[in-house]
Amino acid sequence: MTATSELDDSFHVFDTTLRDGAQREGINLTVADKLAIARHLDEFGVGFIEGGWPGANPRDTEFFARAQQEIEFRHAQLVAFGATRRAGTTADQDPQVKALLDSGAPVITLVAKSHDRHVELALRTTLDENLEMVRDTVSHLRSQGRRVFVDCEHFFDGYRANPAYAKSVVRAASEAGADVVVLCDTNGGMLPAQIQAVVATVLADTGARLGIHAQDDTGCAVANTLAAVDAGATHVQCTANGYGERVGNANLFPVVAALELKYGKKVLPDGRLREMTRISHAIAEVVNLTPSTHQPYVGVSAFAHKAGLHASAIKVDPDLYQHIDPEQVGNTMRMLVSDMAGRASIELKGKELGIDLGGDRELVGRVVERVKERELKGYTYEAADASFELLLRAEVEGGPLTYFEVESWRAIVEDRPDGTHANEATVKLWAKSERIVATAEGNGPVNALDRALRVALEKIYPQLAKLELVDYKVRILEGKHGTQSTTRVLISTSDGAGEWSTVGVADNVIAASWQALEDAYAYGLLRAGVEPA
Repeated sequence: MTATSELDDSFHVFDTTLRDGAQREGINLTVADKLAIARHLDEFGVGFIEGGWPGANPRDTEFFARAQQEIEFRHAQLVAFGATRRAGTTADQDPQVKALLDSGAPVITLVAKSHDRHVELALRTTLDENLEMVRDTVSHLRSQGRRVFVDCEHFFDGYRANPAYAKSVVRAASEAGADVVVLCDTNGGMLPAQIQAVVATVLADTGARLGIHAQDDTGCAVANTLAAVDAGATHVQCTANGYGERVGNANLFPVVAALELKYGKKVLPDGRLREMTRISHAIAEVVNLTPSTHQPYVGVSAFAHKAGLHASAIKVDPDLYQHIDPEQVGNTMRMLVSDMAGRASIELKGKELGIDLGGDRELVGRVVERVKERELKGYTYEAADASFELLLRAEVEGGPLTYFEVESWRAIVEDRPDGTHANEATVKLWAKSERIVATAEGNGPVNALDRALRVALEKIYPQLAKLELVDYKVRILEGKHGTQSTTRVLISTSDGAGEWSTVGVADNVIAASWQALEDAYAYGLLRAGVEPA
């Protein structure tokens, strides 16, 4: 269970996804989920993983018990979270403190009140007794061989109301043996300049080692975290993808990337930063939330370029419109093809797809005009790379890639007296000089068409057995109204090894879906290395 980090102790990256991040609306982690996330975070190389509050709920208690048996931490130390002892007792008699020790975690984080009004109204005790609660609990845990961090809850609001008392809590924790005292912007209302000023003052006045825990209610959690580092904090608390209560916490990934790439601080083991995008997406999968496409550093759009002006510059030097090389964080540069595309965009996109346009200005010009013409009708290629590649190859090779020719198709929805519906589709096509008629049922007309097309083609192209439709999006385009509107359909398909998106546009949703399905199957065969008929 215990990790031996190759990093020194001068700077801490502390992750609280399993505790604070789990408080996000819509996240409900099982013990298995928490174990999976802990493995990902350890693989990423954070120094500390706060696993939850043992004793407060059975799930967290079970997590700590299983983590000791099931995870061999390579980089991180597991941290148990809890509170200082109750008023009117002693730490060695407090069952909640005992549960922290029983967790077996080598590090314990204690939450302590540092706002005088919270002490008197929430804890219902005196300011002096609160200081004694901090001292007694920290001292007791230290005497049991545990490393202790103290989170000063509502610190910045408390400092604003009563700076002397807020600093006295920091001193009490530090003098009792806490390795780090963390200043918490619990309400998330602070701004970077305020954070920097307070942290610098508290550091100078107390001499304690300070950390920062920032919520994102002003949209400044990452900036506030870095401002605290500028002021001398050497411990940052974050959550993967910024998960957390209300609008979330400081996002682990941009904080770590900034520390490594902008500040020059070595806060991860060698080679781990390149795993950042993969780890971010893996954790999103575990919590069952779609990864944010526009998240800094790790989003799929973080290094995506659409405007023709950008593309022209990137063709000369990618650094002209990118603040880092995306490979440093495990991401990639992407060129988006749209009606804003110029020649440089098409040439770079072709290179990205492995298609050499050979400096053929006439060819590139035709592709640009073709894209603009089709986007005017409602197509979008920035979200449908596979359809664009088919279009591009058709221009390069003088005609479309033909694996099959469709004679006709139809989809029928039958409304039955019992209120149920039957969906049936028939496809008639030619493939390798053979006429094929196939019929299939589905749970909707598009699903029925997908199954009928699969039935028709699988005997000739067995590679299609691997294909699976994984996402389906419909959008009614502006300019018309209601049932007369033009419809755009985006379909995502997977062959188990990769995923691609195709687009269809028509005046009805079934026809648009059929176009996207045709492209999806053609691209799947292209990926499989099948030669066109």
